[in-house]
Formats: sequence, structure tokens, C-alpha cells
Amino acid sequence: MTMAQTATFDMETHASAPDYANPDHWAALPFRTDVADVLPKGEQWVSDSLKQVDVFYVHPTIYEKGGLWNADLADAPLNRKVDKWPVRLQASVFNAACRVYAPRYRQAVVKVFYEKSEDGQKALDLAYSDVKAAFNYFLEHQSKGRPFVIAGHSQGTYHTVRLLREMIDTTELRHRMVAAYVIGLTVNEGMFQNLRMCDSSDQTGCFISWMTYKEGFFPEWDYHRTTACVNPLTWRRDTVMASREMNIGAVVFNPKRVKRQKTSARITHKEGELLWVRTRAPWFQLMRNLHVADYGLFYMDIRANVKERVAKFVE
Repeated sequence: MTMAQTATFDMETHASAPDYANPDHWAALPFRTDVADVLPKGEQWVSDSLKQVDVFYVHPTIYEKGGLWNADLADAPLNRKVDKWPVRLQASVFNAACRVYAPRYRQAVVKVFYEKSEDGQKALDLAYSDVKAAFNYFLEHQSKGRPFVIAGHSQGTYHTVRLLREMIDTTELRHRMVAAYVIGLTVNEGMFQNLRMCDSSDQTGCFISWMTYKEGFFPEWDYHRTTACVNPLTWRRDTVMASREMNIGAVVFNPKRVKRQKTSARITHKEGELLWVRTRAPWFQLMRNLHVADYGLFYMDIRANVKERVAKFVE
């Protein structure tokens, strides 16, 4: 995948940094109406004033092409895509048990993950500087000592893993962390000194990850190598096949329309750990690389699991 930028990173005039005191620089915030508030059919909204835990969610790459190495937060059409897809279809999974915080950030263009370069790393560093600033603002002005979940997907996982390593793993913050859902990119226990991968549905203070592929498919790229995996139907790390009857529900395009019992899953080993699935969920049946469906195939399973871990933590 080649999408040439118009200048090197250092020669580029970068878009203005976000100001996280400005609500416009958040895709989702509690106590306001936004797309992260969408509910599955039949569920009732739980007031944010009743939730004892926050979630800090970092969205994946939506910036697929453009002249800049990093997205401009003044790009209104791109912001609408961020809201419509990852925030509505991923961040909303946490709203049953958590107040949802989702910062906008100057995400790096997607090619940095396919064509690794010094410029690409600088673009990721710039994006991370925004995410870190948002997390610091969240800790100081929003969370104020409350327990939290941290979550991301793809590029969002790249940044949340870095937050875990730099700000949580070796600090007192790890004792406030209910769990980390760091999905869709390389994660393993060797990246941390203290944090460990979860191996039960109610374990807390640990991290959860998987990378989803159709059964029998092995990717050619590097991101699955050395990664570790939890099965989101059993929340365990063994290789037992979890039947589709265990799947509470998948979401394809609309969280209000849940597809019940469509997916079975098991962990397999090929240099790293992959999550192999068989699915009857519409649209996803046609795909072998199910990266875009890492959350969607297990939407209701994640939703229930977040509630379980939060309940255990605040018990």
C-alpha cells in the first residue's frame, strides 16, 4: 500500500495540536449526547452519574490517504468518519458500565503500518503525543482518582500499549486500572514488567488482546508474530474451540441490530497466537482478515465482560 506524502515529516507543517480542555477535541464525553451513547436494542441507558468506572478509548486509523503524515483535527469529514465507525461501533461497547472518554488525535496515516520508515515513526510519535496529553488531561481533570478501563484498536492499541508501558505498568496507576482491552495489534507480556494477560472473565488489573482471522488463514505481515491472545468467548488463553452458541452477539453496522450466536472461535499458534473464527455474521463471511471486525464479532460478549470485570473491581 503506497500513498506518497507531499513532504518529509520534518519539512511538513503540522496541524495544530488539540486542546483537551475544549470538548470539541473529544469524540465522546460523559454527560453529553454523542455516538458513544448508542445502545443495543432492549437495553436501558444507565446514567453516567451512576457509573463508578471510566473508560479511556483510543480509536483506530481512519486517515487512509492525504498529503499530511498526520490527520488535521479541523478535517470535519474525517471526524465524522471517526464518530460514525469506531466510536459508534467500538467505544459504545463500554457504555453499560463506564463513562466513555474518547479523544480526537492527529492520527498517523495508515501507510505507516505497511511501509515502516523514520518519517512513519515520527508520525506515530506525534499521534502518541496527543494521546498522552489527552490521558494526562483525563487523569487530572476528568477521572480524578476513579478506577478506569483503557481500550484501543489497531493504531489505538499501538498508543494505548505505549501508555501502559510508560504511565501505568510501573506506577501506582496500575492499581486503578480495571483492565486494558488492547485489541488488533501486537501485545505480549514481555512488553511489561508487572502487567499480565487476563486468563479468566473476571480477572482485573490485566490486559486482553486478540487478532481475528478466518479459520485456516495465516497473514503474511508481521503483526501477529509474538502476539498473545485471549478467546473473547471464554476469556481464557487455551486453544479449546468455543462454539457459536457461546457468542452473545455480533454487530456489523449498527449496535441496535445484534446478530445472535454467529461466531465460534479458538486460539491457534503460528509464530504468535491468532484468533481463528468461523462466522455466519453477514458481510464478515466474505473476509479472511477480520481485523475490522475484532470488536464487532464479539460486541455483546465484550459488553458483558466489561460489566463483569467492573463489578468485580468495585466489589
